Amino acid sequence: MARLAATRLSRGHVTGLDMNPGMLAIARATPTEGSVIAWLEGSALDLPFRSEAFDVVFCQLGLQFFPDQGKAVSEMHRVLKPKGRVALSVYSAIERTPGAYAFVLALENVIGPEASRIKRGEHCFTEPTQLEVLLAGAGFVAVYVHTVEQTIVFPSVLDYVRFQLFATPMTVLLRDRSEHERQVIISAIENRITALASQRMLEWGRFTFQQQAYVAIAHRSH
Repeated sequence: MARLAATRLSRGHVTGLDMNPGMLAIARATPTEGSVIAWLEGSALDLPFRSEAFDVVFCQLGLQFFPDQGKAVSEMHRVLKPKGRVALSVYSAIERTPGAYAFVLALENVIGPEASRIKRGEHCFTEPTQLEVLLAGAGFVAVYVHTVEQTIVFPSVLDYVRFQLFATPMTVLLRDRSEHERQVIISAIENRITALASQRMLEWGRFTFQQQAYVAIAHRSH
Protein backbone atom coordinates (compact mmCIF):
# COMPACT_ATOMS: atom_id res chain seq x y z
CA MET A 1 0.00 0.00 0.00
CA ALA A 2 1.06 3.59 -0.44
CA ARG A 3 3.20 4.78 2.44
CA LEU A 4 1.83 8.28 2.74
CA ALA A 5 -1.76 9.40 3.02
CA ALA A 6 -3.54 12.62 3.85
CA THR A 7 -7.15 13.39 4.68
CA ARG A 8 -9.59 16.25 4.60
CA LEU A 9 -11.80 15.09 7.45
CA SER A 10 -14.55 17.65 6.92
CA ARG A 11 -15.22 16.28 3.45
CA GLY A 12 -14.25 12.70 4.11
CA HIS A 13 -11.68 12.89 1.31
CA VAL A 14 -8.62 10.62 1.39
CA THR A 15 -5.54 10.92 -0.82
CA GLY A 16 -2.84 8.25 -1.03
CA LEU A 17 0.63 8.91 -2.42
CA ASP A 18 3.45 6.64 -3.56
CA MET A 19 6.25 7.02 -6.11
CA ASN A 20 6.07 3.37 -7.18
CA PRO A 21 3.56 2.78 -10.02
CA GLY A 22 3.42 -0.93 -9.21
CA MET A 23 2.40 -0.29 -5.62
CA LEU A 24 -0.19 2.24 -6.77
CA ALA A 25 -1.69 -0.32 -9.14
CA ILE A 26 -2.09 -2.77 -6.25
CA ALA A 27 -3.60 -0.06 -4.05
CA ARG A 28 -6.12 0.98 -6.69
CA ALA A 29 -7.21 -2.62 -7.16
CA THR A 30 -7.70 -3.23 -3.43
CA PRO A 31 -11.30 -2.90 -2.20
CA THR A 32 -11.82 -0.22 0.44
CA GLU A 33 -14.57 0.75 2.83
CA GLY A 34 -15.80 4.26 3.52
CA SER A 35 -14.44 7.26 1.64
CA VAL A 36 -13.08 6.84 -1.87
CA ILE A 37 -9.27 7.06 -1.98
CA ALA A 38 -7.56 9.10 -4.69
CA TRP A 39 -4.20 7.46 -5.43
CA LEU A 40 -1.48 9.73 -6.83
CA GLU A 41 2.09 9.16 -7.97
CA GLY A 42 4.58 11.48 -6.33
CA SER A 43 7.45 11.95 -3.91
CA ALA A 44 7.15 12.50 -0.17
CA LEU A 45 10.04 14.96 -0.51
CA ASP A 46 8.02 17.23 -2.80
CA LEU A 47 4.34 16.67 -2.07
CA PRO A 48 2.16 17.68 -5.06
CA PHE A 49 -0.31 19.58 -2.86
CA ARG A 50 -0.86 23.21 -1.93
CA SER A 51 0.11 24.38 1.55
CA GLU A 52 -2.41 23.94 4.38
CA ALA A 53 -4.48 21.46 2.35
CA PHE A 54 -5.09 18.63 4.82
CA ASP A 55 -6.37 18.00 8.32
CA VAL A 56 -4.33 14.83 8.87
CA VAL A 57 -1.19 13.31 7.36
CA PHE A 58 -0.53 9.62 7.99
CA CYS A 59 2.69 7.77 7.18
CA GLN A 60 2.98 4.16 8.28
CA LEU A 61 6.42 2.53 8.29
CA GLY A 62 7.62 4.68 5.40
CA LEU A 63 9.71 7.50 6.82
CA GLN A 64 12.74 5.29 7.37
CA PHE A 65 12.93 4.67 3.60
CA PHE A 66 12.96 8.35 2.55
CA PRO A 67 16.41 9.63 1.49
CA ASP A 68 15.86 12.98 3.23
CA GLN A 69 13.72 12.40 6.30
CA GLY A 70 13.88 16.02 7.44
CA LYS A 71 12.59 17.26 4.08
CA ALA A 72 9.77 14.70 4.15
CA VAL A 73 8.63 15.76 7.62
CA SER A 74 8.83 19.44 6.62
CA GLU A 75 6.60 18.69 3.63
CA MET A 76 4.08 16.98 5.91
CA HIS A 77 4.08 20.10 8.08
CA ARG A 78 3.62 22.36 5.04
CA VAL A 79 0.52 20.62 3.69
CA LEU A 80 -1.24 20.48 7.06
CA LYS A 81 -3.78 23.09 8.11
CA PRO A 82 -3.16 25.00 11.36
CA LYS A 83 -3.85 22.58 14.24
CA GLY A 84 -3.62 19.69 11.78
CA ARG A 85 -2.16 16.40 12.96
CA VAL A 86 0.50 14.04 11.74
CA ALA A 87 0.65 10.37 12.71
CA LEU A 88 3.56 8.20 11.65
CA SER A 89 5.42 5.06 12.61
CA VAL A 90 8.93 3.70 12.09
CA TYR A 91 10.75 0.53 13.07
CA SER A 92 12.97 0.67 16.15
CA ALA A 93 16.51 -0.75 16.42
CA ILE A 94 16.77 -4.01 14.53
CA GLU A 95 18.06 -5.88 17.57
CA ARG A 96 14.62 -5.34 19.14
CA THR A 97 12.91 -7.27 16.35
CA PRO A 98 14.39 -10.79 16.66
CA GLY A 99 13.18 -12.09 13.30
CA ALA A 100 14.66 -9.18 11.35
CA TYR A 101 17.87 -9.37 13.35
CA ALA A 102 18.30 -13.08 12.61
CA PHE A 103 17.65 -12.29 8.94
CA VAL A 104 20.40 -9.65 8.67
CA LEU A 105 22.89 -11.90 10.44
CA ALA A 106 22.02 -14.68 7.99
CA LEU A 107 22.40 -12.32 5.02
CA GLU A 108 25.85 -11.27 6.21
CA ASN A 109 26.88 -14.87 6.76
CA VAL A 110 25.62 -16.19 3.42
CA ILE A 111 26.09 -13.28 0.99
CA GLY A 112 28.48 -10.90 2.72
CA PRO A 113 28.70 -7.93 5.13
CA GLU A 114 27.12 -5.42 2.74
CA ALA A 115 24.07 -7.60 2.02
CA SER A 116 22.25 -6.43 5.13
CA ARG A 117 22.62 -2.68 4.44
CA ILE A 118 19.08 -2.19 3.08
CA LYS A 119 17.41 -4.18 5.85
CA ARG A 120 19.45 -2.50 8.57
CA GLY A 121 18.55 0.86 7.03
CA GLU A 122 14.86 0.14 7.70
CA HIS A 123 15.72 0.26 11.40
CA CYS A 124 17.68 3.54 11.42
CA PHE A 125 15.58 4.98 14.27
CA THR A 126 17.24 3.40 17.27
CA GLU A 127 15.67 5.64 19.94
CA PRO A 128 12.30 7.47 20.14
CA THR A 129 14.10 10.75 20.78
CA GLN A 130 15.33 10.71 17.17
CA LEU A 131 11.74 10.91 15.99
CA GLU A 132 10.87 13.58 18.54
CA VAL A 133 13.78 15.78 17.43
CA LEU A 134 12.93 15.31 13.75
CA LEU A 135 9.31 16.36 14.19
CA ALA A 136 10.12 19.30 16.47
CA GLY A 137 12.75 20.48 13.99
CA ALA A 138 10.09 20.65 11.27
CA GLY A 139 7.91 22.88 13.43
CA PHE A 140 5.56 20.33 14.99
CA VAL A 141 4.37 20.79 18.57
CA ALA A 142 2.81 18.51 21.18
CA VAL A 143 5.00 15.68 19.90
CA TYR A 144 4.25 12.33 21.51
CA VAL A 145 6.15 9.15 20.66
CA HIS A 146 5.41 5.78 22.18
CA THR A 147 6.83 2.31 21.65
CA VAL A 148 4.59 -0.51 20.45
CA GLU A 149 5.16 -4.22 19.86
CA GLN A 150 3.22 -6.58 17.65
CA THR A 151 3.51 -10.29 17.11
CA ILE A 152 4.49 -11.14 13.54
CA VAL A 153 3.68 -14.62 12.23
CA PHE A 154 4.86 -16.15 8.96
CA PRO A 155 3.83 -19.66 7.87
CA SER A 156 7.50 -20.67 7.92
CA VAL A 157 11.03 -19.30 7.94
CA LEU A 158 11.17 -20.00 4.19
CA ASP A 159 8.08 -17.86 3.60
CA TYR A 160 9.70 -15.00 5.52
CA VAL A 161 12.94 -15.27 3.54
CA ARG A 162 11.15 -15.39 0.22
CA PHE A 163 9.01 -12.39 1.15
CA GLN A 164 12.07 -10.33 2.08
CA LEU A 165 14.01 -11.25 -1.05
CA PHE A 166 11.17 -11.09 -3.59
CA ALA A 167 8.72 -8.46 -2.29
CA THR A 168 10.94 -5.72 -0.82
CA PRO A 169 13.79 -3.50 -2.08
CA MET A 170 16.14 -6.39 -1.26
CA THR A 171 15.21 -7.99 -4.58
CA VAL A 172 18.46 -6.39 -5.82
CA LEU A 173 20.40 -9.01 -3.89
CA LEU A 174 19.23 -11.78 -6.23
CA ARG A 175 18.64 -9.78 -9.38
CA ASP A 176 21.78 -10.92 -11.22
CA ARG A 177 21.79 -14.48 -9.92
CA SER A 178 20.77 -17.58 -11.84
CA GLU A 179 17.73 -19.51 -10.67
CA HIS A 180 19.96 -22.22 -9.20
CA GLU A 181 22.05 -19.66 -7.32
CA ARG A 182 18.91 -18.02 -5.95
CA GLN A 183 17.59 -21.29 -4.56
CA VAL A 184 20.95 -22.14 -2.97
CA ILE A 185 21.13 -18.70 -1.31
CA ILE A 186 17.53 -18.83 -0.09
CA SER A 187 18.04 -22.29 1.40
CA ALA A 188 21.27 -21.23 3.11
CA ILE A 189 19.63 -18.13 4.61
CA GLU A 190 16.67 -20.19 5.77
CA ASN A 191 18.97 -22.68 7.49
CA ARG A 192 21.01 -19.93 9.13
CA ILE A 193 17.92 -18.15 10.50
CA THR A 194 16.61 -21.46 11.83
CA ALA A 195 19.89 -22.00 13.67
CA LEU A 196 19.77 -18.49 15.16
CA ALA A 197 16.09 -18.46 16.13
CA SER A 198 14.82 -19.52 19.52
CA GLN A 199 12.65 -22.61 19.86
CA ARG A 200 9.66 -20.43 20.65
CA MET A 201 10.08 -18.52 17.37
CA LEU A 202 9.89 -21.81 15.46
CA GLU A 203 6.95 -23.45 17.23
CA TRP A 204 4.42 -25.31 15.03
CA GLY A 205 6.71 -24.88 12.04
CA ARG A 206 5.89 -21.18 11.84
CA PHE A 207 8.20 -18.18 12.21
CA THR A 208 6.90 -15.96 15.03
CA PHE A 209 8.56 -12.96 16.63
CA GLN A 210 7.89 -9.61 18.27
CA GLN A 211 8.30 -6.54 16.07
CA GLN A 212 8.96 -3.22 17.79
CA ALA A 213 8.16 0.20 16.35
CA TYR A 214 7.80 3.84 17.40
CA VAL A 215 4.49 5.57 16.79
CA ALA A 216 4.42 9.37 16.80
CA ILE A 217 1.58 11.88 16.91
CA ALA A 218 2.16 15.61 16.63
CA HIS A 219 0.33 18.84 15.73
CA ARG A 220 1.01 21.78 13.52
CA SER A 221 0.85 24.96 15.57
CA HIS A 222 -1.77 27.68 14.99
